[in-house]
Amino acid sequence: MKIRVLGSGAGGGFPQWNCSCPNCKAVRSNSIKASKRNQSSIAISSDGDHWVLFNASPDVRAQLENFPEIHPKNKVRGTGIEAIVMIDSQIDHATGLLILREGDPLNIYCTEMVKQDLSTGFPIFNILQHFCGVNDFPIPVNGDSFSIPNISDLEFTALALKSKAPPYSPHRDDPHEGDNIGMVIRQISTGKTVFYAPGLGLIEPHVEKAMATADCVLVDGTFWTDDELASVGRPLLARKIGHLPQSGEGGMIGFLDTLPKPRKILIHINNTNPILDDNSKERDILNQHDIEVSFDNMNIEL
Repeated sequence: MKIRVLGSGAGGGFPQWNCSCPNCKAVRSNSIKASKRNQSSIAISSDGDHWVLFNASPDVRAQLENFPEIHPKNKVRGTGIEAIVMIDSQIDHATGLLILREGDPLNIYCTEMVKQDLSTGFPIFNILQHFCGVNDFPIPVNGDSFSIPNISDLEFTALALKSKAPPYSPHRDDPHEGDNIGMVIRQISTGKTVFYAPGLGLIEPHVEKAMATADCVLVDGTFWTDDELASVGRPLLARKIGHLPQSGEGGMIGFLDTLPKPRKILIHINNTNPILDDNSKERDILNQHDIEVSFDNMNIEL
């Protein structure tokens, strides 16, 4: 199984265009050892030719341009993207769909809740019908697995996660299963699995089981502390907006330490997170716990 990290940052990327927090100022001035990051997305393939795109960030054009394996081959227009799987309907995961309008209909897999959001509160599906069109396919959240045509040897299983729908969702204050999902991707021939969840606010029993048995977990690395956004004047807590911070009691580090099997990689890293600095004490702590920090154009093979 081949996994390409197209973007490893959280909403706004790194540096964020309007932010002068210590991290953003330092990376612009090259005064820290840090890599700039696009907004989070990955692509997965079993053969290196046919790919599933997970989410479509606003940075998708640049991400795909930096990924030759997905470029058109032997014809004027084309793509290695066979389908797009939407983890949620958040603006930083869905806006890139508009950039992909100049081609054949998009094959999009999503839950019913995400489809509702992208047809009403943020009606991208409606807009795309005037351009390339959308073929939408339902993702079950009852534990049933599904396959994707032309994606051989891979099986997909969604896990409903505790989360809030986006602010524009008609059911923002009425959570439903399927507002946000994690995904287990299994290669049938080898039995290898990866668990992908860029937004993860609570480790529920079914999530713990999936992560414990996976060969690789690629999970929420948004914030280092629960109150991190206070440093940029935003009185929001990580857990309140659906992200489990790495540090502190009950944090991501403590949980990942209980998992002996998987390779552990953080993704969706906010511009305020000190782990963006390769030489920070926080990055050193992650290294001590054998936890990796993903980066744009990272290749993972299982």
